[in-house]
Amino acid sequence: MKRLICLALMFFAALAHTYEVTDDTGVVVHFEQPPQRIVSLLPSLAETVCALGQCARLVGVDRYSDYPVSLKKLPQVGGGLDPNIEAIVALRPDLVLMATSSRASERLRTLGIRVLSLEPKTHADVQRVMLKIGQVLGVADAASIWRTIDAAVSAAAQSLPVGARSTRVYFEVNQGPYAAGESSFIGETLTRLGVKNIVPAALGPFPKLNPEFIVRANPDVIMIGERSAGGLTQRPGWHSMRAVREGRLCIFSTEQANALVRPGPRMAEGARLMAQCLADKAPSVARKRIP
Repeated sequence: MKRLICLALMFFAALAHTYEVTDDTGVVVHFEQPPQRIVSLLPSLAETVCALGQCARLVGVDRYSDYPVSLKKLPQVGGGLDPNIEAIVALRPDLVLMATSSRASERLRTLGIRVLSLEPKTHADVQRVMLKIGQVLGVADAASIWRTIDAAVSAAAQSLPVGARSTRVYFEVNQGPYAAGESSFIGETLTRLGVKNIVPAALGPFPKLNPEFIVRANPDVIMIGERSAGGLTQRPGWHSMRAVREGRLCIFSTEQANALVRPGPRMAEGARLMAQCLADKAPSVARKRIP
């Protein structure tokens, strides 16, 4: 009888430690204990794991995950959309984090590997994903880490000169040109900074634009990464745009651009970079500096 009671207690104790999380595709993922060997196939998810103080649990990443710098030492398992399945299996992960757009989730699940598909696209998503990964990893203070990030974005907005807040901005995410629209997390940051995005929400979060649209919109300031900035002044009609003509361009280094375009814990850094750009380049601010 005592043995049966002991077994029952052990059974219920095990149940008490099991938990489940629903990912962004609606799949319910069950856990008996927090995972210790994690492969991440999306840079923003790897950065979130590290922001939660759990970098040591990462055993593999996609080829684009490069922050913090310690991630560069980990095995790379290909791209996030089409990763190397054999390389992932060889790492014996007890969890793979990936974007909802990845084609690898079903294949990994059929191989018995636990998968959590998460893809932050807005500020609210960044908060939700951080809390969800915190729940999965058993990190109790994920909410306080998010509050620190959110407060830093607000501080960046408060640091901006009042005169800069009427500025019309074009943010180019990648060549194409692909832009950050109002409904993207980058667009939300611009809105919190109090400036006007020339790409309306109706066009989607990251639309591919007709270059003539940008010329006609004639933004006051252009934000662009150095990888896309080559030949910018040679684009048809761009020499006539106010921002190009008056040199009101913010060209971000590759490292800065990565912080800006990844919806994760470095969102606050991205807000500071944009605020500094506006403080330096906004026409209303520049005019006040003229003696």
